[in-house]
Amino acid sequence: MKLTIIKSTTKAHNIIFLADKISDLKEQLSKENFQYFRKCWKDEDMQYIKNIQGYVFVVKTAQKDLDTIRKTAFSIHDIVKNHYKEVCVSSQNLQKTLTFLEGFLLSDYQFLKYFKDADKRKHTLNQIKLHGAISQKELNELQNLIDAVYWARDLVNEPVSFMDAIQLAKEIKAKGKASNYKVEVLGKRKIESLKMGGLLAVNKGSEIPPTFSIIEYKPKNAKNKQPVVLVGKGVVYDTGGLSLKPTAHSMDLMKSDMGGAATMAATIDALAKNKIPVYVIGLIPATDNRPGKTAYAPGDVITMFDGTTIEVLNTDAEGRMILADALTYANKYEPELVIDAATLTGAAVRALGTKTSISMGNAKDVYFRKLYKSGQKTNDKVFRFPFWDEWKSELKSDIADMKNLGGPNAGMITAGKFLEHFVKYPYIHIDIAGPAFLETADSYHGKGGTGAGVRLLYQFLKEL
Repeated sequence: MKLTIIKSTTKAHNIIFLADKISDLKEQLSKENFQYFRKCWKDEDMQYIKNIQGYVFVVKTAQKDLDTIRKTAFSIHDIVKNHYKEVCVSSQNLQKTLTFLEGFLLSDYQFLKYFKDADKRKHTLNQIKLHGAISQKELNELQNLIDAVYWARDLVNEPVSFMDAIQLAKEIKAKGKASNYKVEVLGKRKIESLKMGGLLAVNKGSEIPPTFSIIEYKPKNAKNKQPVVLVGKGVVYDTGGLSLKPTAHSMDLMKSDMGGAATMAATIDALAKNKIPVYVIGLIPATDNRPGKTAYAPGDVITMFDGTTIEVLNTDAEGRMILADALTYANKYEPELVIDAATLTGAAVRALGTKTSISMGNAKDVYFRKLYKSGQKTNDKVFRFPFWDEWKSELKSDIADMKNLGGPNAGMITAGKFLEHFVKYPYIHIDIAGPAFLETADSYHGKGGTGAGVRLLYQFLKEL
């Protein structure tokens, strides 16, 4: 989508006006249109008004929360996406302009790579002209953030026939080169030399070797001396391993099990493109989880990167196994804060559905308050769950240091407590299993991969 700032509007433009009150538009509308819009304005249930000819929309922004504006943008996009080649957005309020544009652009995402008639399916709308309260710098920042969300969605939507662990690492490395930050990819031999037992165990059933991608974005003007480490679960496909997923359709969506990896890689890419002054390290352990001939089995005892021994009770609890090694690796950086994102548990989905991610951890309350506020501002929401040590008892094993599965209840919390064992610094765990991949379209979040967590963490780190 091409975005252009213009100095004035003309009758030739298909215009979307954002206005707090109808009188703001008296000088910009024809007399006939103004009378029509003023009459319609009185209907309080209307979020936007379309004129009779269909060339002009007025969005009522007074006293509207930001997400209502995003959803209104989705509704208008749905009308114009295949009727016009370009539209113009005119507004004198910067925040509302950016919010509307964010919802509009997020609504425009399409994943058409595998359609033979992709050209016919592509939206005809390809340009937005912007008039009023916005600068090129602000527009560029938003565009870079939207591009990052698109990339995260693409990574998740790709099938494992293309997006295996090796390809995921290649994609991340290519982005690093394009956006000027460092990416180092460790192959299987290096992972073996480091004795990352969790990642190697999960990979045993696969014919594709694992990768471990290390991303470093360290601008010269970074305001934090110690990095924030972002760890993303990169299970590119999950069958459950020998603990094969038993229920109908339970494997259909498992290409999305690397949603955490996509979130963290895309967040760093947005930070780098927008030159946000924060020092960030990204760690992406990646593999698929299959019931191959040498697959790890329930009852196995695995020695992890930090030497902890884990009794495996369920090979479908694989995400925590690969994350544990990455979280141990994070300790070498002596970080200010460690955050992981993962499509980790079905319990998270059952608890909060698909609208909200779950957070927990031992970091100071101020971090959680900022994270929550960032979620409210972006509507990439996150809700904090308790993280008391009582749940540790459910991870005790009779034959090893720990087991990889808790009891039948509060599975999202016992998974978090398992991961906490491997982190020696302030820690936040985010379970994005609910909102990361949607089977039914939800407004501007779309259907399929959503990029959940990218806008949340970008906002959080920008303001941290």
